[in-house]
Amino acid sequence: MTDTQDTRGAQDGGTDPAAGGSGESGDGGGTPEAAAVPSPVLDHATAPEFNPVTPSPEGARTAADVVTPELVAQLAEGVIGSGRTINHTPFTGRKLAELPESTPEDVAFAFHRAREAQREWAALPVRQRAAVLLRFHDLVLRRQDEVLDLIQLETGKTRLHAHEEVQAVAVAARHYGRRGPAYLRPKRHTGAIPVLTKVSEHRHPRGVVAQIAPWNYPFELSVGDALPAFVAGNAVVMKPDTETALTALWARRLLIEAGLPERVWQVVLGEGHVVGPAVVERGDYVSFTGSTRTGRGVAQKAAERLVGASLELGGKNALIVLPDADLDRAAEGAVRAAFSSAGQLCISIERLYVHESVADAFLERFVARTKQLQLGSALAYGADMGSLVSQRQLDNVTRHVEEAVAKGATVLAGGRARPDVGPLFHEPTILDGVESPMAVCSEETFGPVVSVYRYAEVDEAVELANSTAYGLSASVWGGDGRRARQVAARLRSGTVNVNEGYAAAYGSVQSPMGGMGDSGLGRRHGSEGILKYTEAQTIAHQRLLPMAPSLGMNDAAYAKFMSVSLKVLKALRFR
Repeated sequence: MTDTQDTRGAQDGGTDPAAGGSGESGDGGGTPEAAAVPSPVLDHATAPEFNPVTPSPEGARTAADVVTPELVAQLAEGVIGSGRTINHTPFTGRKLAELPESTPEDVAFAFHRAREAQREWAALPVRQRAAVLLRFHDLVLRRQDEVLDLIQLETGKTRLHAHEEVQAVAVAARHYGRRGPAYLRPKRHTGAIPVLTKVSEHRHPRGVVAQIAPWNYPFELSVGDALPAFVAGNAVVMKPDTETALTALWARRLLIEAGLPERVWQVVLGEGHVVGPAVVERGDYVSFTGSTRTGRGVAQKAAERLVGASLELGGKNALIVLPDADLDRAAEGAVRAAFSSAGQLCISIERLYVHESVADAFLERFVARTKQLQLGSALAYGADMGSLVSQRQLDNVTRHVEEAVAKGATVLAGGRARPDVGPLFHEPTILDGVESPMAVCSEETFGPVVSVYRYAEVDEAVELANSTAYGLSASVWGGDGRRARQVAARLRSGTVNVNEGYAAAYGSVQSPMGGMGDSGLGRRHGSEGILKYTEAQTIAHQRLLPMAPSLGMNDAAYAKFMSVSLKVLKALRFR
């Protein structure tokens, strides 16, 4: 996420490098102010090509129907906090819930409770821990409507985009529920002297993981990232963004229902610059998702204590359309890649590189589809794009678009806010003629804005795609799959999708997902996604003969014997 939007609202204090409320993680402040200003009525008759609005269906649920005092009390149970804080819905800017607010002392107590619980949890057989995830998987799918409502209300995204989180969490729960024991099983390795040296690798939990979870995917990037940590035998102290805390708390209650001991997952809430450093400073490992600027600070704090950290940070992701691409499929894929969750997705596309021979035909399709996207805020399926999450997000999107236009860029679609739909809505926007030093050219927008560029040769497209310090995700579209994969392999990006925008790589949970360069350190998913939460231990058992002169050999004879042995081992192809 862009460093200019380190918090969900101004009060969060995103300049603290260990705040943990930065990047995609920040606390409230922007949304209520937006609600205080009456929304002007836009004249659709005189303002052509406005994106249409999906009407709310008859009998659609409201925030009051979903977020009841009883639900809030249930979800907040167990949260350690002596103060009070409030979260809001971006659909209207109105209050959703009042929740406990934690102090640094509360954070210390949460870690104390977590450490006590972690010992007993780690002592359980790994298959018993993994079975909790499989039960959780079933509960999530059975009760998904509950969390879909909360995700929509707290993030402003459409129901289909909220369902992406349900899919991702279910897949992660299934994967680590099934494969977790195999990832963690002791492994045999060839010893220094085969037969004489018996070696095994063991995996031990790190202890208590400090997790900073963001606001943009509050279900997937809270519990989804915590699941492998739990299977590995860790406890977790998590700070979610206050504005999306209900979703994370719902996930916690459901995981407890599935069998996780309550104290193994502690949640603390509060302003990022207050609570974030206290969480980072106590973890035995740090899991952070947010901006590159704040991620650097988190990494420094972890390094000072010699603890590990995984950091998923910003991105300025590129999509390349090759000259042989199916343009209809590419245009539809580009719409999903650029405007899912209103562009508030780390792996969404913000740069489109289209071969000059097909650029006009592609843009005709892409622009037409973008203008047809329907905006909406109902707790129901139907809308194509929802709201931005805060006034700060809207301000940054507006700044990028207006500055680009002032410096010569052309708006092909969108380009304006839509206060008639809600205080934080902005139309999906396509910009042409973008060039440096326009901010939108290099800064991460983290909103529904994509810039289009033309290229003549594939080498040029690859060079342009690799021209930023970021390297999180990318996409390549082409008719020749082998050639498209060859182009993908040349991109400096942690994940690359071929003929898909972002979901194929992210959903392939046996494979690692993460960033290169300024996009972060470490990986989620696959073996790396669980082994990062463990400490590796090697146990070597030497048998019969020592690793030293023996059987009457002097030093010279022993050295000669070992030299011959090493040559033999190479000849026999020992590894």
